[in-house]
Amino acid sequence: MMRGRSVPSFYREMSLEEKVTALVDSALEAYPELFSTDITVSSDNVIRVVLDGDKGVNIDDCIHISRAVEVPLDAEGYDFSLEVTSYGAAEPFRLERQFKKNAGREVELVTIGGIKHKGLLKGIAEGKVVLETETREPKAVGKGKVTVKKEHYFDVEEVKEAKVIIKF
Repeated sequence: MMRGRSVPSFYREMSLEEKVTALVDSALEAYPELFSTDITVSSDNVIRVVLDGDKGVNIDDCIHISRAVEVPLDAEGYDFSLEVTSYGAAEPFRLERQFKKNAGREVELVTIGGIKHKGLLKGIAEGKVVLETETREPKAVGKGKVTVKKEHYFDVEEVKEAKVIIKF
């Protein structure tokens, strides 16, 4: 049973993964700057919830979501293990919202065709990922080369993987 509320009949008929997803989504309504990037439930009921946020994720955010999932499932008598974690800095983006969040950062983007591009992520415009790259090209007049910045646009569906380039 959910604390202080009657449980709708459709909730009782949900799989554990569907219940976890519903509980996470409900808890995130109070935190519009947070979003889940992945929710998995293994065959032995190991639940893993991965969170990201427009301004990052802190330990209190993870604790809030953990409790929002743990309390109702405990009350229903489920035997489970729960891990609520923040999205890793080196992990590839899974959602359009992560492209917006990481605008202004250096990224490596791989297209479905396997072509790698590195550059400055400008964000998303009209369903397209905008990436600014720099190349060295010969000068129009004289010897030598000049650095040229170019913007490239990729359909989100065309992007196989994109992740932040971490510099030390």
